[in-house]
Amino acid sequence: MSNLKKFIRRKFDGVLIAGGGVAGCAAAIGAARAGAPVLVLENGISLGGMASSGLLPLWMDGSDSPLRRELDARCAQCSTGPVERDRGLDHECMKIVLEKWFDELGITYCYNSSVVDAKTGSDSVTGAYAALPEGLVEISAPLLIDATGDGALAAAAGVEFTLGRDSDHACQGASLAFEVGGVNLTDNPLPDCFDVPFETPHGNAAELARRELTPPAGHLILHHTSVPGVISANMTNAVGFDPTSGRERTDAIRLCRRQIEEIVMFLRRFMPGFENCYLQLSGSEFGIRESRHFHGRHTLTEQEILAGTVFDDWIATWNHFPFDIHNVTGCGLDDNGVLDGFPPDRTYTVPLRCCQPETGTGLLLAGRNISGTHVAHSSFRVMPICLNIGLGVGIAAAVAWKKRTLPELVDIEIIQQEIIRQGVVPPNR
Repeated sequence: MSNLKKFIRRKFDGVLIAGGGVAGCAAAIGAARAGAPVLVLENGISLGGMASSGLLPLWMDGSDSPLRRELDARCAQCSTGPVERDRGLDHECMKIVLEKWFDELGITYCYNSSVVDAKTGSDSVTGAYAALPEGLVEISAPLLIDATGDGALAAAAGVEFTLGRDSDHACQGASLAFEVGGVNLTDNPLPDCFDVPFETPHGNAAELARRELTPPAGHLILHHTSVPGVISANMTNAVGFDPTSGRERTDAIRLCRRQIEEIVMFLRRFMPGFENCYLQLSGSEFGIRESRHFHGRHTLTEQEILAGTVFDDWIATWNHFPFDIHNVTGCGLDDNGVLDGFPPDRTYTVPLRCCQPETGTGLLLAGRNISGTHVAHSSFRVMPICLNIGLGVGIAAAVAWKKRTLPELVDIEIIQQEIIRQGVVPPNR
């Protein structure tokens, strides 16, 4: 990148975060509250990622997250929300609340700003090259966090990774979330998970979806939203593509968008209360569940999750979610997924080492791109756990910045003390 003729050089003395999704926002809030200057580069035009522009309808329960509770409380007070709120995430409130929160904490953030390369030194990451509206900018910073989901900065820095599962590099199916309006339901239950028994006048809804929808679509997952009469559909599905390929990713998005028309017609025909439904909105962010698993100083495994492992260097605690592996070849749950049989009271921690690349310094990982196996990733990829990971990573970076050193050189107990000060309950040993 240094041989380009024109780029703007800037220095930022603080924590530079690539990605303003759930993990990136949590990292920014944690770092700012711990006393570090923070700069967030976000490719889109809003904060929150899948919790806002991605249209995910809810957090997915199970994990304890003080940051989630605070975010929910702030969204509940947002004046732009519906007067009669139903349930679920309010995506527009989320965008406003996060911006106000960032402004309150003095966090700098730039929209339409994409990381395109890493600035590296001798075995270290010392900055990022980003395409900003004003041009190509080289931003030097003492500490960086990659919260881009796909790990754009880490990949550019040469951090080794495994794409998808080890055996064949297949990744979980991806989805484009959408909402339908005009639904005549009140508090009626909905089929909100794979293969939930749900009878209609035409038969079992899950079986109807598999029969009537063109593969790889075929599962039926619906959720109530914060707006009465509007239902969220998690029913599009793209498999068998490389999410790190621009061309293949575009084809997958096109496929999901074309599935929406068929799905809406299916809902009108077979689902009671949906007879007059219509497409109201589709996500402006694609739901990639899995791509790069970076090689860290520790790789979190499904065995450690099932054992409820408490690591000495924990930075995220009280995490709980089953192995929700979306089928890598078709619709529904993958054969290796575990939902109903997952221990209901089993929580686990995430160690800082999973967020530290195996080699090199100056860069931390946050969110679904941390070091973990394909199966373990299907648990920690969900938003509440990404919030917890991002918060811990942001705090670790801030504590190191204040000491003018690297996170791996800081006593982990000092980092954990700040995590606890910010409301996180330490794990039981």
